[in-house]
Amino acid sequence: MLLALGWWEKEPARKMKLPIYMDSHATTPCDPRVVEAMLPTFSEQFGNASSRNHVFGWQAEALIDKAREQVAALIHCRPDEIIFTSGATESDNLALKGTAHLYAPPRRAIVTCATEHRAVLDSCRRLEREGFPLTLLPVGRDGLIRLADLAAAIGTDTILVSIMAANNEVGVVQPVREIGQLCKEKGVFFHCDAVQALSCERLDVQELGIDLLSISAHKMYGPKGVGALYVRRHNPRVRLEPLLNGGGHERGLRSGTLNVPGIVGLGQAAELAAAERDADAARMRVLRDRLLERILTGAPEAIVHGSMERRLPNNLNVSFPGLASAALMAAMPGVAIGAGAACASATLEPSHVLRAMGVSPALAEGSLRFGLHRFTTVEEVDYVAAEVIRAATRLGLTPADAPVQDYECSA
Repeated sequence: MLLALGWWEKEPARKMKLPIYMDSHATTPCDPRVVEAMLPTFSEQFGNASSRNHVFGWQAEALIDKAREQVAALIHCRPDEIIFTSGATESDNLALKGTAHLYAPPRRAIVTCATEHRAVLDSCRRLEREGFPLTLLPVGRDGLIRLADLAAAIGTDTILVSIMAANNEVGVVQPVREIGQLCKEKGVFFHCDAVQALSCERLDVQELGIDLLSISAHKMYGPKGVGALYVRRHNPRVRLEPLLNGGGHERGLRSGTLNVPGIVGLGQAAELAAAERDADAARMRVLRDRLLERILTGAPEAIVHGSMERRLPNNLNVSFPGLASAALMAAMPGVAIGAGAACASATLEPSHVLRAMGVSPALAEGSLRFGLHRFTTVEEVDYVAAEVIRAATRLGLTPADAPVQDYECSA
């Protein structure tokens, strides 16, 4: 039996509306309570938070202070350790480049993982071209790094390790606590891209030993175009070289007029996540497992990528041998799902995440990424499962061929 459902389902049942959105790893729908909190900042409390001479500026500053407290409470840090940014890409860039540029020399080496988000990988590649040694850790077919590989990669010249909490394609949750402990033992900073995890995983930066953590509002039911970076100020203190120079906003680490509406939305989204995350996660896990069961019942040849034991409760990444994801999605106009990462969907290359996990190019090209969200219903899950089976059957789903058979299915 399904668990108790969310607050919105106490309202009159809403009619299922097509297309069904199930691509929440690309973005989540903005929670109506977040929108409600933001609305006054457009027409009533519209001041510049840096305007210290009148009430409009004071109001805006108070809103920023409240949001900083809300975000800090979500990850269990101090409000003055939160730096507001335009989103996770900027946060990742600031964490990586800001740390590397400030502490080099003598420490220059960076360690990250082959399945990281492009915002991390491309930033690391840029630093590598500037002369910063880079180590890319491999992952197993479950999508997880090996702690022994990480320990071996950290040398006396290593300044920073960057490992995401949960993957944006396969939803695999890395052993963050163990990584943080290892980094502390080795005396290196630990940056964690927590964008995908914060809506349904508890992350305490003190308990987990995280020194820098990237946040995005629109991946946890907030607005687009705003995010934050946690920067530890004590034990140890992390110092950064800013990417942007200007008015000295955000303690000089991120100059630019603060996006008051977006920051208010981020703060409200963080508060809701802290209060409802566990219930959301439990509910989405039930729905995700229902989706998987129905897909495998109708298409037993389907292959699930990544660990099912260490996985976000709202994620499912599945390939159908012999079928391309583009053809499958075209055959399902009533379903909005992802194929790989939204940020890289313009490229023609197979998913770098699946390839790093040992998945063949042909199988990676046929992967579909399902991302359930806070507002997903049972009816929508059943509709999507039926549509996937119908599309796969129509396109002539065939049993796995030889190159696929040597891939160990974790489902």
